[in-house]
Amino acid sequence: LKIIKLEDFTLEVYRHFLDSLCPRTELSREDDGVLTVDQMTEFINNKQRDPRLNEILYPPLRPAQTRALMERYQHDQAQLQQGVISLQAFSSYLSSDENGVIPPDKLDQSEDMSFPLSHYFINSSHNTYLTAGQLAGSSSVEMYRQVLLAGCRCVELDVWKGRTAEEEPVITHGFTMTSEICFKEVIEAIAECAFKTSPFPVILSFENHVDSLKQQAKMAEYCRSIFGDALLIDPLDKYPLESGVPLPSPQELMGKILIKNKKSHKPSNSTDSKRLTDQPANQSSEPLSPSNNTGEMEAESEEEEDDDDDDGKKVSEGSAEREAVATEEMSTLVNYVQPTKFNSFEASKKAARCYHMSSFVETKALEHLTKSPVEFVEYNKSQLSRIYPKGTRVDSSNFMPQLFWNAGCQLVALNYQTIDLSMQLNLFMFEYNGRSGYRLKPEFMRRPDKHFDPFTENTVDGIVANTLSVKVISGQFLTERRVGVYVEVEMFGLPVDTRRKALKTKTSQNNNSVNPVWDEEPIVFKKVILPTLASLRIAAFEEGGKFIGHRIIPVTAIRPGYRYIGLRNEKNQPLILPAVFVYIEVKDYVPDTFADVIEALSNPIRYVNLLEQRSKQLAALTLEDGEEDTQTEVSDEAESCSERKNESKSTPLENGLSTSSAPAGHTPVAMTPKVPLGSIESLQQSKVYQKEQRRHFKELKELVRRHQKKTSELLRDFHNKYKKTARQCSKSRASRSDDGEPDERLQQLRDEQHQQLLALRQEQYYSQKYLQKEHIKTVLIRRLTNMAEEIHNTQMKKLKDICDKEKKELKRQMDRRRTEKINQAKTKEKHLAEEEKIEINKSYVNEVVQNIKRLEETQAKRHDQLVEQHNELLQEIQDLKPKLQAAIDAEFQEKFQCLPGEIEDFLQDRKLELRGQSKSRSPTPHETLSEDD
Repeated sequence: LKIIKLEDFTLEVYRHFLDSLCPRTELSREDDGVLTVDQMTEFINNKQRDPRLNEILYPPLRPAQTRALMERYQHDQAQLQQGVISLQAFSSYLSSDENGVIPPDKLDQSEDMSFPLSHYFINSSHNTYLTAGQLAGSSSVEMYRQVLLAGCRCVELDVWKGRTAEEEPVITHGFTMTSEICFKEVIEAIAECAFKTSPFPVILSFENHVDSLKQQAKMAEYCRSIFGDALLIDPLDKYPLESGVPLPSPQELMGKILIKNKKSHKPSNSTDSKRLTDQPANQSSEPLSPSNNTGEMEAESEEEEDDDDDDGKKVSEGSAEREAVATEEMSTLVNYVQPTKFNSFEASKKAARCYHMSSFVETKALEHLTKSPVEFVEYNKSQLSRIYPKGTRVDSSNFMPQLFWNAGCQLVALNYQTIDLSMQLNLFMFEYNGRSGYRLKPEFMRRPDKHFDPFTENTVDGIVANTLSVKVISGQFLTERRVGVYVEVEMFGLPVDTRRKALKTKTSQNNNSVNPVWDEEPIVFKKVILPTLASLRIAAFEEGGKFIGHRIIPVTAIRPGYRYIGLRNEKNQPLILPAVFVYIEVKDYVPDTFADVIEALSNPIRYVNLLEQRSKQLAALTLEDGEEDTQTEVSDEAESCSERKNESKSTPLENGLSTSSAPAGHTPVAMTPKVPLGSIESLQQSKVYQKEQRRHFKELKELVRRHQKKTSELLRDFHNKYKKTARQCSKSRASRSDDGEPDERLQQLRDEQHQQLLALRQEQYYSQKYLQKEHIKTVLIRRLTNMAEEIHNTQMKKLKDICDKEKKELKRQMDRRRTEKINQAKTKEKHLAEEEKIEINKSYVNEVVQNIKRLEETQAKRHDQLVEQHNELLQEIQDLKPKLQAAIDAEFQEKFQCLPGEIEDFLQDRKLELRGQSKSRSPTPHETLSEDD
């Protein structure tokens, strides 16, 4: 060991010592160990410069600027005069703040603070007073100081009625065993630290459970007297509390404290005031223990604001779970942050009261985000929304705030006492913009003419997506323990951008935790759709999973190139030595189909030279080949061009697809022949229908036959009676001279016969009419309907088979196309192949979804057409019933009118026959019926 005297241990010696411990072998590639000004300039402009920057506003570094940079790190004047920088000085530059992964100006307050409050993400705390869990943790006034000093701008106060003789209101977590703290002390702590870190407004989220007029009056008085002019009581003249008026900006509310509390509206009777009683303090109930509470332990006022909370509490009736009615003293303190129950996005949009805000438990907010993502974003453009943890998080754990930042929710309240990954993301989020506690939302989340879906998987109009590549090179002084270490890289952002544990390096060899080196392929985030809400996390762990440190960096602020990333602990506090050395590439995302175009635009000279070189090669090849080969080549080229031309055409198909969406070189899914449709005529020609008609004719024929038999029997009886009466009349005429009586008896007999024949024929017609109507109603229409249903079911089954075949064929073709692309990608370098495989799989999923969607839309149209035609056919069948019945009614009405004359003619013919004056007998009435009847 070499002992160094303290006076000799200078900064340069210390740096040399560190370089010896952590040698940068990846930097020692130059033979002479130095970099010239030109090499340094090229390195900074090509490797370290952000290509997303405008070259006019942010021009590349010039040699003179590079020399000035070298002078700050190269202390050897001889080398400076030579215009070179040593690798040691170059390494000092790389590890300096000037080469930090984040530009220093990003940490300063750089965002416009003149927009309405609803246009900002606001750093918010949940149950600020607690130091541990939600059930038995202690409460502390100091938590308010620490949270406000950390940049939080919205703190929560659960206020309950004091039980002491002084009747001082207290802050505690109701229905739990958490301790109590004095309300007045909390107000004093807030007044002391509210604007130490940030001058922008502070929101006090009250949960007022104080059911005492006197103690509520004390609360209002403490706020007025302690906060003084900082308390905003009256609305600003420019922003009255009216419908359609936006909220004031943080700039206009600088140094102000806003109260969020239930606001009463001058009740018409004393019902509300009866809920407030001045009970003696010793009569108030003690806080319930966890075992006494049958439901959730969360005593949130938001439960009242959001009655649909999935984690709603079930406490015994009469408990003070809900907030007490605010007295007039407290109501006058409330203005721009008035809590109200959420009904619907449509109702909120119609009311347009920007000063109304709603609170959502995380489960309910997720439900709204899932069902109505676009509407949720629109709601957050004009009104505030607060998201708080569900009641089952009794350990004070947190949900992921990124979920609700994606929807534009402003007040995402977290448990500050738990420094989990969710809280770490929150600390990172509000580290920027000067730790003001306010972050301006992306433009499309603020503009009323823009609409945004957080679940989008495609690039958003007006937003340039990014491509990010991270290569973890090495680590420095990660831990003092002799243990293997590894690094994880992950991305947070929109659902499509989020990639948890996207990269995990191998564990360092030989338990090297001081200077581990990883020679692995970089992780590529091919398409980051929304860089303004995306963040990169790089974390180091021991091989057992113990956390060492991490760093969370916004994608929009990240600087590309070789960077040392200093790690931080869970509380976002910088660690002294632990760092990770990485190489980062970031650029605007360009789809693969436009890569050649972008290359040509970015380097036109190289592109033109390449074209000229290709032309010369083709010319040389043509001159050297013979005429036959030349003709063959031209022919092949023409055929190839023709094939490419055919492939490039986008011919619309009957199923809604085009060749552009189908795999190249393969026949697109062809439309299967249409399903045959049914009609009444085709149904009536069917064998089943004809069989029913023949059966019905037989029934009618049998009916006529039976009535014929009855008529014949009736005529035979009357014929016998007529003969008998005629003989009796002859005998009477022989014995008497009276001739009138026999004629009268015979006439009566003929009249009786006429009436019975008429009644019998009417009975036949009625039976025949009833039979035909019943056949139409119960047989004909029902049979046609059943046949139509059977045909429709067959058609639908056939259509389903056709659709399934089309989908299978489409998927088969796209699978083949994807396999071909992946096989082509495998021929490239490993990291490029993996990158392209990821892009191929993503595009494959999107293409499959889009093509299947188009195909299903076309199939749905065919399905709807079949259903519509089937309904029309059923309606035709139903319309046929009254038409047929009306025709039967008209036919039999005519027959009934003609029936007396037919009977009379028949009897006259019979009379002539009986007298022997007719050579041929007239047919009976039934024999004149046609079979059509």
